[in-house]
Amino acid sequence: MRKLIRGGTVYDGTGAAPQKMDILTEGALIQEMAPEIQVPEIQASEMEVVDAAGQVVTPGFVDMHRHCDVAVIRDPDFGCLELAQGITSTVVGNCGLAPVPAAPQYRQAMYDYIDPVVGAVPPDCKMDTFEQWLARVQSVGLPLNMGFLVGAGAVKAAVSGYARGAMSAKALDRAVAYVQAGLQAGARGLSLGLMYQPECWSTRAEMVALAQPVAGVNGILCTHIRGEGDSLVESVDEVIAVAETAGVPLNISHFKATGLRNWRNLVFRAIERIEAARARGVPVTADFYPYTGGSTTLQSLLPPTVLEDDIQSMLRRMGSTAGKKRLCEEIAKPQPGWDNMAESIGWDRIIISAVNLPEHKAYQGKSLAQLAQDLRYDDPAELVADLLYTENGRVGIIVMSMSQQDVDDIARLPYTALISDALYADSTNPHPRLYGAFPHFLREYALQRQVVSVENAIHKMTQMPARRMGLTGRGELRPGASADLLIFGLNDFADQADFIQAKRMAKGMDRVMINGEWTWKNDARTDRQVGTLLRRL
Repeated sequence: MRKLIRGGTVYDGTGAAPQKMDILTEGALIQEMAPEIQVPEIQASEMEVVDAAGQVVTPGFVDMHRHCDVAVIRDPDFGCLELAQGITSTVVGNCGLAPVPAAPQYRQAMYDYIDPVVGAVPPDCKMDTFEQWLARVQSVGLPLNMGFLVGAGAVKAAVSGYARGAMSAKALDRAVAYVQAGLQAGARGLSLGLMYQPECWSTRAEMVALAQPVAGVNGILCTHIRGEGDSLVESVDEVIAVAETAGVPLNISHFKATGLRNWRNLVFRAIERIEAARARGVPVTADFYPYTGGSTTLQSLLPPTVLEDDIQSMLRRMGSTAGKKRLCEEIAKPQPGWDNMAESIGWDRIIISAVNLPEHKAYQGKSLAQLAQDLRYDDPAELVADLLYTENGRVGIIVMSMSQQDVDDIARLPYTALISDALYADSTNPHPRLYGAFPHFLREYALQRQVVSVENAIHKMTQMPARRMGLTGRGELRPGASADLLIFGLNDFADQADFIQAKRMAKGMDRVMINGEWTWKNDARTDRQVGTLLRRL
């Protein structure tokens, strides 16, 4: 049935000023937009008319960095918290952390490693190839559109597990073949996670080799850089060099400067590096989330000197007296090229967000400093070792590491898009960005503090990320574009999640349309599974 949306204030996603406009959709596309669409009486009875007077109409929000690779399969309620905040399209496989490809001998180790980010992989899932994962996603249905990237960390783990050092020539050939298979299956590009194992051992030559097939299909390289604190500038230089050599567009994921001593300092130097590259023709962009706290895995706090090829052996060692002693010693040492989060922001700013064991659930929401004191540890690093050992590495953390002024400056840049970077581990106290990144940005950064204009905020949530990911016809309202749109009261739409009470749904989203069908109204997801896989053609 055709749908006519009358009288709304339309923000078309381009960044242009809003206009009062009618929108007519037919099938999965927008058919017409005009200040007043005339409908012959004979046709009026065959269409649904929605009065949007007093509300805004925008493109559906595009979250190009969300870790719901497995949640779509695992969670029967998947889509509710996403649609409540207006997300109609997302891209998964970010930060190099993805459930595919997988090799049987390394599969469980990889599932355990990515658990704090994507959540638990269901026991019946053995998705070793991209096509197997895609088939499983299609079998459960999609309440929103979903594209994907090839995760370089998953690729390296499938080839040689979590081995230290550079890959052999033969292993690199197999890794490149995995990237090519992912691109053939429809991936929109490649993601790197250089902070995580096994990518922390990646050489520049390896990264270039993995990225070159992406250039051949006009894809994108998205990078969780090696360091976001003391080594921020060098880390930005590294990925720019990789992208420039490979000839591929670069997007720097969750761009920020962490560490108290780096606030109002390193971010400006990193921006200079990005803009110098852009000036010489390298297509470099970035994204950000609208909070001063980030979220990652507890294992990311480990210095490289304690990492081992076999993660299980490393975790077992953490449970020994000698292993704990070594971690305490190594984490207290300067480590060139490694950002020591415990030293740069302090244990009191590192908060447990996700654990698996019932006896540890009460730890969620508490800082490592407070927990160490409560549990009578002399050194919080000992607590880190015990948690990693008992939880088999599956611990998520929130790190309060950023300056609000830095985040504001990044938000103002003309080439930065909004993301959530939402993690899907089982948690009673997740990062609030899971439930509210998009309304939070619109409410706080545009309406309240006016860091950006409303039309620019919507552009950063719609057309900009859609174009960056090559999602043709998404993220904008125009005739011929996909009928993905939102209707809401600009002052009614708001996030309710914060760092104290994170699991609270956004409010005020009146209607969500995906591919021409209503998939959210009356504060609930409809039964229609109208999303589609956004494969690169």
